[in-house]
Amino acid sequence: MKLAKQTEVLVGVFMAIGLLALFFLAMKVSNLGTINTGDSYRILARFDNIGSLKAKAPVTMAGVEIGRVVEIGFDKERFQAIVGMDVYANYDQIPEDTYAKILTAGLLGEQYIGLDPGGSDEVLKDGGEIEITQSALVLEEVIGQFIFSKAQEGDK
Repeated sequence: MKLAKQTEVLVGVFMAIGLLALFFLAMKVSNLGTINTGDSYRILARFDNIGSLKAKAPVTMAGVEIGRVVEIGFDKERFQAIVGMDVYANYDQIPEDTYAKILTAGLLGEQYIGLDPGGSDEVLKDGGEIEITQSALVLEEVIGQFIFSKAQEGDK
């Protein structure tokens, strides 16, 4: 009887550890597990197409996460997407002529923003805007262009 009770307790502990691990895995996959509690400053970038970029997506420079996407809006006058990013305060020396592009990571196609630094002596401040951007690569458009170019070759 004592051995059966001990086995039940061990199975319960094992199940609790498994559920806890599953919870942390779900938080990591959904980008909710990394919440910055420190200071940050907001910068903006405009894109013609953001693909499936979502709020809480990472903002990286040289592969290092330096911030998060916090808001996505639409400019009705310029017909562009406006992406607001919070950059962690310890990365406050980002050149003003930095280049922002939307990249895809992993097999699931999670999109994030990659920043390539420019050479300006001026740095981005709170409320600053990145002027040079590259929109997301939309697979359907690439396939359509490929098919169209092959059709053009066939006409010759």
